Amino acid sequence: MANSNNADILRHSPLGRELTDAEIDALAKLIVVRDLKDGEVLLAEGISDSNMHVVVDGAIAVAKPGDGGRWNTLHMLTPGDFVGELSFMDNAPHFAALIASGPTRVFSLSREKFETLIDTHPRAVYKAMCTIMRVVHAIQRRLSMQIVEMQNYFFKVHGRY
Repeated sequence: MANSNNADILRHSPLGRELTDAEIDALAKLIVVRDLKDGEVLLAEGISDSNMHVVVDGAIAVAKPGDGGRWNTLHMLTPGDFVGELSFMDNAPHFAALIASGPTRVFSLSREKFETLIDTHPRAVYKAMCTIMRVVHAIQRRLSMQIVEMQNYFFKVHGRY
């Protein structure tokens, strides 16, 4: 039986919404829950790993180093947001640092552990990958909209300022 706390955390996350109780129990055995302090680095820029993280409580800043040792925050991740989903799939280095903004709880899932479910719970793997792809698609759609807004602003397209 999986840790019931991990199962509850997973059940209330986007990753667990479509899973059956048995699938949640199987996946809950594989996740690691971490509590981060304010300013603690979850992942440094340029690091390659195969873990995907989901914010449970608190917030994670996606940040790049700036002048004078300060961080430039590119995006804030809040509960339910995924991070590292692309590295989870292809082990690519992270393009920015992930830093806790206040006390933050995340759960992490490694690709290696996740792949062990392919033979025993293939439907759970399929459902989880569909969820991950929906997340990636939503991010891509949001970025496309932001590009359009920036183009409208800079090029004053269609009378928009």
